[in-house]
Amino acid sequence: MPEKKTYYITTPIYYPSDKLHIGHSYTTVAADCEARYRRLKGYDVMFLTGTDEHGQKIQKKAEAKGVTPQAYVDEIVAGIKDLWALMDITNDKFIRTTDDYHVKAVQKIFKKLYDQGDIYKSEYEGHYCTPCESFWTETQLVDGKCPDCGGNVEITKEESYFFRLSKYQDRLIEFIEGNPDFISPSARKNEMLNNFIKKGLEDLCVSRTSFDWGVPVTFDDKHVVYVWVDALSNYITAMGYGSDDDSDYKKYWPADMHLVGKEIVRFHTIIWPALLMALDLPLPKQVYGHGWLLLNGDKMSKSKGNVVDPVILVDRYTSDAIRYFLLREVPFGSDGSFTPESLIKRINADLANDLGNLVSRTAAMEIKYFGGAMPEAKDRLNTEADDEVIGMLSQLSKTVEGYLDQLQFPLALTEIWKCVSRLNKYIDETAPWILSKNEEDKPRLAAVMYTLLEGIRIVSILLEPFMPKTPAKIWEQIGLEAGSDITVWDSAATWGLYPAGAVAKKGDPIFPRLDLEKELAALEEIKQAAEAKKEEKKEAPAEAKATDAKAELPEGVITIDDFAKVKLVVAEVMTAERVEGSEKLIKMKLNVGNAEKQVVSGIAKFYTPEEMVGKKVVFVANLAPATLCGVLSEGMILAATKGKKLTLLTIEGDLPAGSKIS
Repeated sequence: MPEKKTYYITTPIYYPSDKLHIGHSYTTVAADCEARYRRLKGYDVMFLTGTDEHGQKIQKKAEAKGVTPQAYVDEIVAGIKDLWALMDITNDKFIRTTDDYHVKAVQKIFKKLYDQGDIYKSEYEGHYCTPCESFWTETQLVDGKCPDCGGNVEITKEESYFFRLSKYQDRLIEFIEGNPDFISPSARKNEMLNNFIKKGLEDLCVSRTSFDWGVPVTFDDKHVVYVWVDALSNYITAMGYGSDDDSDYKKYWPADMHLVGKEIVRFHTIIWPALLMALDLPLPKQVYGHGWLLLNGDKMSKSKGNVVDPVILVDRYTSDAIRYFLLREVPFGSDGSFTPESLIKRINADLANDLGNLVSRTAAMEIKYFGGAMPEAKDRLNTEADDEVIGMLSQLSKTVEGYLDQLQFPLALTEIWKCVSRLNKYIDETAPWILSKNEEDKPRLAAVMYTLLEGIRIVSILLEPFMPKTPAKIWEQIGLEAGSDITVWDSAATWGLYPAGAVAKKGDPIFPRLDLEKELAALEEIKQAAEAKKEEKKEAPAEAKATDAKAELPEGVITIDDFAKVKLVVAEVMTAERVEGSEKLIKMKLNVGNAEKQVVSGIAKFYTPEEMVGKKVVFVANLAPATLCGVLSEGMILAATKGKKLTLLTIEGDLPAGSKIS
């Protein structure tokens, strides 16, 4: 027996945000729909998703909360997994970039590239966007800001390792032009070629020293691997590449489809292929960069306060309804729009009125006219309307598959709904309630009911990748059994399989009709209650802790939470000079890792400015700024005193500036 054809599909691994919004769900739902379709077609599917947990952004957020980065991501990742379960996502693997096996594999990849000369040490100075974890050249900035998120960038200067990205420029051009479907849609391909690659690629900074939350470089412990090299490698490390068991890698790689948002196409179609070329590994077959789900014309973003919580929507309207909206409403590859109004209107029009009404009317008529059991209906007395309906439904499976092969989910659903609408129209054309009045019309009535039930059977099967729970509800009402030969995917291609004797049953509406105004008011009330609860949760524990601490601790004693608020880092003194008009003060410029700070300190009686230059000192980085003798001081350096003697707290060894002291 021939081995099953494999299909490997991935989504990006998600940054562990405090709250995933409906826009994040869009990518994963689309990937799940395609994975389900391939499984129904008999493929051996590998569907991968996960979380990208390293980087400066994560470390800063953890520090702000007073917890370790690992504790911070552990809590959030649990919520992400719960969301995917709620959305009926059927990923086969979930990778975390903090997983031990991934860390070890990335270290091997980095070392291999270094040993063969594709990675070298130098110094990076340029623009860096912390939220996007992205380096940018001056020409790539838009009005001096990050071209992806529109946020501020900062000048970063640090020792780094670099990947020879420029070395692979010509090979990338040749590959992309020789494989026109590698980057889809074509507009993304043209953007990558013309706006990035052909303008000249610069070597890529692939390590950082200004923070330590990342995969350590094994041969240089000052460095951690740049997050995008770490994250992109997940597509092969999750399959066992670089481990003792790489059987999944051999079975599934190269990936058939990387499904990504358009904002990260650059990383997946330039950096990732170049890394694979350097490793002498096959490239993925296709990277599809879809558009954004917009709210009021703007990309959803927690910082903008315009996110929509998918948990609230699923709890209220079911996962199938939300999946249907996402896959039907947004032209895949382009931007789409979300509003609560459009969601409710789509549920009412398509799911309640069209599909739900078709199923409930048909089941009710079958029960009323034939006691629920479908009689033999071989002599269907076909009319032109019968032929049209049968023709449409007989071709529907082939049409839907053609669109799903191209990831055109909205077009596939549009074709299904054309048939749903045609079946509803067919009821009005044939008027079963009139046919039921005359005994001589009973054969014709049976033929009409058969056409409706068989049409619903085919539609329900083809809905399964999009709305996995709905088909079983339909089958129950029209008397079919899930898992039977006539409800499997391939049976949708054959007209005439609905069995005589199948018993229809009356059931609840699959999708009840919604009152638009009431739903909008309810959603707003839920949103406000959630926000109020969040604020209450943020504030109440802090007050309780403060009260408890005052009640229980001796005077002058602080808690660990109090201490965690103080941010101590290693700082290197770059310049020093006396403050004019003062005998005690020295003004210094400090390198604190990814920035420079000015500090004024009363140490002039104990240290000269010349002695200070080059010293590594302990700097309080989050102290409120102060002005001393008219000079701004952006923090404090620590010293110990005994009697009249003062000694600075200094750092020995090679700890880099910016290292956190804890």
